Amino acid sequence: MAGRTAPFAAFEWMIAWRYVRAKRAEGGVSVMTWISLIGITLAVFALIATLAVRSGFRTEFVETIIGSTAHLTLREDRMETVTVPVPEGADPVEITRRVTTLSDYEEMAARIAAVEGIDRAAGVVRGEALATAGQAQSFAQVYGISAEDFGNIPLIAAPRMSEGNIADFGEGLALGWGMARSLGVSVGDRVTLLSRTGAQTAAGQSTRSESYDVVYIFQTGRVLTDNTRIYMPLAEAQGYFNRPGQVDAIEIFVADPEGVEQWITPVYDAAGGLYWLYSWKDNEGAYLRALEVEDNVMFVILSILVLIASMNIVSGLIMLVKNKGRDIGILRTIGLSEGSVLRVFFLCGASIGTIGTLCGVILGCLFAIYIDPIFSFVNFVMGGGIWDPSIRGIYDLPAELQLNDVLSAVVLSLGLSWTITYFPARRAARMNPVEALRYE
Repeated sequence: MAGRTAPFAAFEWMIAWRYVRAKRAEGGVSVMTWISLIGITLAVFALIATLAVRSGFRTEFVETIIGSTAHLTLREDRMETVTVPVPEGADPVEITRRVTTLSDYEEMAARIAAVEGIDRAAGVVRGEALATAGQAQSFAQVYGISAEDFGNIPLIAAPRMSEGNIADFGEGLALGWGMARSLGVSVGDRVTLLSRTGAQTAAGQSTRSESYDVVYIFQTGRVLTDNTRIYMPLAEAQGYFNRPGQVDAIEIFVADPEGVEQWITPVYDAAGGLYWLYSWKDNEGAYLRALEVEDNVMFVILSILVLIASMNIVSGLIMLVKNKGRDIGILRTIGLSEGSVLRVFFLCGASIGTIGTLCGVILGCLFAIYIDPIFSFVNFVMGGGIWDPSIRGIYDLPAELQLNDVLSAVVLSLGLSWTITYFPARRAARMNPVEALRYE
């Protein structure tokens, strides 16, 4: 009886399938069906591929930072008043000077390292110098660090590429891969460092020049680090930069770099004073926020593409309803309810959206999995040079397939395609059978 049909009965699926695959000569809209299917497939593929690249880019960017840079950095920055020695009988002279170095760094680092969740804390000397080798020269950020702490930096102990032996660090310099390439040096060569840390003269501070052997070359994967970083033994750096028994900062590595904020208060308490403490997120916060904004914008734009592709289903379904007016009249006459007719045409549109979504998911996942050979092929076809590491900060185009990204794309595509399919299907269900058969 009319109105008693079980929802999505077998005959409803059979009729819907017959309409979907019907050719235009039979009153179907196969061309529109294919256009709708391809449109949904490409839109979902683009959405998943973009989300995968977005996730991979952020993961690669963050990992190269936390793997080669301190998660927290503690520095001194205060003003102190000291009395200047004067000849006997003269009035004392007091001056105020700025203090930016730490003297009791070993004891302080030990206290900080004892905090639960902190892997290690180490004093470092930081300075800037001009590195030269032959006629080549390059600006360098010089870090003075102990051999033990140097070997514990993740992306230096286990770099993407390396040359030399990390155990020889105490005998010379360790250079980033880009720095070594710009200077044209390899392990065993000598590099000269020039900086304004020499003796104080009447004309100002003189230039200091020292030459060192290159004992280790590393590539962390972060272009900025590889192109500018030079490490030297801590004792050597203290002498070169006039830091006898002092360091510029204490670098702290924590167990969970993404949640580094939870260690700020414990580190302050362990340090036992007022210091300048900042995290890797403070340094890279603007870039991370820009990535987040870009992610949200790209998701909205690609969601609009999915909506546009879904509208093709509506167009095809409206044409199908118009072409099948006679069939609708006959089906209603023999007893089909409005609900059955609605479900038949809903299945027509929903099946296109579902199949297109499934195909798009497969293509998007394959793209994320095989992005390296795909990117290499595109780079070869374009003649190379389409990826500039100096601009993007990393060497390769990364992609990371995450379940949440795939599910969000599937839910978005199915939700849009199924929702908009309902309206033309409802129009078909409400068609008057008498009007549909009047001119037949």
